[in-house]
Amino acid sequence: MAQKLDGKLVAAAIKDDLRLRVARLRQTGVEPGLGTILVGDDVGSRKYVAGKHADCAEVGIRSIAVELPGSASRAEILEQMERLNSDSSCTGYIVQLPLPKGVDSNAVIERINPSKDADGMHPYNLGELVLHIDGGDSSPQPCTPRGIITLLSHYNIDLSGKEVCVLGRGITVGRTIGLMLAARGVDATVTLCHTGTRDVHELMRRADVVIAAMGSAGFVKPEDVKPGAVLVDVGVSRVYDEEAGRYRVKGDIDLGCREVCSAYTPNPGGVGPMTRAMLLTNVVEMAERRMNAANDLAV
Repeated sequence: MAQKLDGKLVAAAIKDDLRLRVARLRQTGVEPGLGTILVGDDVGSRKYVAGKHADCAEVGIRSIAVELPGSASRAEILEQMERLNSDSSCTGYIVQLPLPKGVDSNAVIERINPSKDADGMHPYNLGELVLHIDGGDSSPQPCTPRGIITLLSHYNIDLSGKEVCVLGRGITVGRTIGLMLAARGVDATVTLCHTGTRDVHELMRRADVVIAAMGSAGFVKPEDVKPGAVLVDVGVSRVYDEEAGRYRVKGDIDLGCREVCSAYTPNPGGVGPMTRAMLLTNVVEMAERRMNAANDLAV
């Protein structure tokens, strides 16, 4: 029987550790704070941001919520970002995507102070990820790739020398996880596949690990999976269930693949909770770096 890689269980253990670290920080007078900027009334975004603030409450991180109407201009969004950039109570923050049409998301993300980039997606921090193949970089790391690697490590899945097939070239997972998997100490061999990849099904069948982040429901079928492979399902699609009469969340990997693989992440309940736990981890690490820098100056 394939092993379930339970992201909820591992995320709960991470939160327990973070709770202790936050308590220690508070004893030194440092209180971590996570800021969020939500623009518009997208139901999914609103729910996701609310979940992040609930996570903060669990571990003792201060929440700083900024909400703007969907009609907000780029200038109005940047004004709130500058406020958080200069707010000493805000350790790190995110700008929730998607932004309204006509607002360049990349241009907005570039205005985040890199040292407050809780998502680890600022161009400076991504550049640091490219430069430091030894994994020695102390910049915040992208949350979803970090969550995936942490989850696999928790279950003692050794990636060294393994062939990893990544489906999807989005910046959130596809283009960033390859850098982290190829870093020394992980040492996987990564193939990045996308809509222009020839023989994608053959590449999947050859892989020891398949990480699916396409947003194409049930794309990976049992016949695409090498017996004993590890499957990581990141993609999320809302598919209408005729029998239930409502929409359901469905991942990129068909449930039948669990009969072939050795381990899998459920979706939901696998990568999602780990992504949120890594966001909290980034914020706590930022606060710890601030505390250590202050201590160094005091010596």
